[in-house]
Amino acid sequence: MEKVCLISLGCSKNQVDSEVILGFLLQDGLVPVSRVEDADVVIVNTCAFIQEAVQESIGVILEVAKAKEKGTVNRLIVTGCLPQRYGEELACEIPGVDLWTGTGDFPQIPPWLKGGGPKVLIGRPLYLYDHQTPRVITATLHSAYVKISEGCSHPCTFCLIPQLRGEYRSRVMDSVIQEVKNLVAMGVVEVNLVAQDTTAYGTDLVEEGGLWRLLTELIGIRGLGWARVLYTYPHPSNFPSSLLEMIAREEKVCPYLDIPIQHVNDKILRRMGRRASGEEIKGLIYRIKSDYPEIHLRTTLMVGFPGEGEGEFKELFDFVQGAEFTHLGVFRYSPEEGTKAFRMKGKVSSKVAEERAAQIMELQQGISWRRNQGMVGSVIPVLVDEVSVEPDGFLQGRASFQAPEVDGVVYINNEGTAPRSGEIVGVKITEAGPYDLVGKIE
Repeated sequence: MEKVCLISLGCSKNQVDSEVILGFLLQDGLVPVSRVEDADVVIVNTCAFIQEAVQESIGVILEVAKAKEKGTVNRLIVTGCLPQRYGEELACEIPGVDLWTGTGDFPQIPPWLKGGGPKVLIGRPLYLYDHQTPRVITATLHSAYVKISEGCSHPCTFCLIPQLRGEYRSRVMDSVIQEVKNLVAMGVVEVNLVAQDTTAYGTDLVEEGGLWRLLTELIGIRGLGWARVLYTYPHPSNFPSSLLEMIAREEKVCPYLDIPIQHVNDKILRRMGRRASGEEIKGLIYRIKSDYPEIHLRTTLMVGFPGEGEGEFKELFDFVQGAEFTHLGVFRYSPEEGTKAFRMKGKVSSKVAEERAAQIMELQQGISWRRNQGMVGSVIPVLVDEVSVEPDGFLQGRASFQAPEVDGVVYINNEGTAPRSGEIVGVKITEAGPYDLVGKIE
């Protein structure tokens, strides 16, 4: 039997694709291995959202290509956003790759491995997996991402996703529900709903209720501990009171929203092609914080966008200072060829963009530290993930307001008791840093 090593780069949505690819391969009898040197076939699922991701993907491909030249790997396959973005141009520049497939063509990998075929398989990205698609969970056995839609139809001028992933298309609700049931039957306790815009879920289907109705169905699944909503779009109409009420009050829905606002200055938002004004975004955030204080907010910002001067940046900085997000990340604008923003005037130097990102992250560190300090003495539910490497002798888990991989963690002193991975336990917080918490089982 051939052994296959799959290297997954990029976001959680890419991880779902990688798990589907593994599912197809295992169904065909291939054996997964974790090390390149042990594999007959290596598949690299790439990211190409920004140039840093492009360079990382190319670097990984070249490393595997070297192993292939030495004879330790027989075949190298590259799939995902990088081939979708650059097409056959890559096949000429990196001849060591045996097959290039796009974001919608990876289901063709297993038949290609059996019978061969063209070196490049890159078509329109139309593929959408469902509950019957084979899939192998690769992170923790008790936590999984569920992709509820694919593609994007927002006209953001800095973004290539519509070109790389196609127009927005939702999965049928019954299919999502059945997939979650299947995952829970396998031992999954936490599902994290992902899409380019989860709040647009169902708008392209005849089914009504969208995200609210989906969550309503999911919380009725016996054995499901937490459902978390990631990647929402910051327009007030996307957050009806019924949805916010459910996220704030329903025990099985994490009191957590990921709302990447990018900016709050009207001029910058218009140039970005965003569909909400600064006042609408500010109003949404302050409404949630005022009416639903139980909900923890994560956001993502972009600094250094063309036209961002000191005044525009100060407006963003001041808003972050007042909004006090639980979690926050900052991207420096990356000019990507093929986007409308690529040719915009008013470029901001990378040095200035880096300084602005550092200023906001320093501000946020102080905010996060104060918020975490306020939790000392409280008892919160924590999902146990694994034994901690550092500090030794502790367990590591996450509170309901900490998403996998992107937020902090809770270190649990497990003296006298040893809960299993995937168990949700009450933890009394005894110490707090700017990102992580420390506690003991109550």
